[in-house]
Amino acid sequence: MSTSTRTPAIAETVAPSRWRWRVVDIVVAAVLGVAIGLVFWGWNTIGYAWFSAADALPPGFGGIAVGIWLLGGVVGGLVIRKPGAALVVELVAAIVSMLIGNVWGVSTILSGIVQGLGAELIFALFLYRRFGIVVAGLAGAGAGIAAWIFELFYGSSPNILKSLEFNTIYLVCLIVSGIVLAGVVGWLLVRALAATGALSRFAAGRERIREV
Repeated sequence: MSTSTRTPAIAETVAPSRWRWRVVDIVVAAVLGVAIGLVFWGWNTIGYAWFSAADALPPGFGGIAVGIWLLGGVVGGLVIRKPGAALVVELVAAIVSMLIGNVWGVSTILSGIVQGLGAELIFALFLYRRFGIVVAGLAGAGAGIAAWIFELFYGSSPNILKSLEFNTIYLVCLIVSGIVLAGVVGWLLVRALAATGALSRFAAGRERIREV
């Protein structure tokens, strides 16, 4: 067999796929998941109180407080930039929040899966090639819409039993909260982490260094 015939095959075997997870990706996804899970846990009290108070304004307005609980998928996708990252980080964060203790129990994990998939879908639509503030906002909105669909049918009192007015207001508030509190805040958080050098092994960190 000639060298010219073998070279492409060797290169194909040796060259790592752009989408293949490295050990560092797995470790950082776990660290991000735990850190954001602690944020979720802290927000469980503040956010739920805000949710309850806002929901009494017009019913459904409480969705404006939900965005922080959507943060994991956005941050995971922006940092690791590979299929499954948004889902994994949001899910790990949800598990941590549940294990520490909250009022929702196991349903927290189901919410984490659904919300992570909502953000994941947006990154997938852009083929994991675009990670600017617009895509981050869309990922937050995607997670919010996924949360709305989940709550429409899940639980002892699913939202589908509530009024059209409630569900419309709730959906709009989830999208706005997802864009701002998950998307924009998540994007700013990743940029802040990159500026410290903590993300030097990732494209997000290298991009920030080039900007500076």
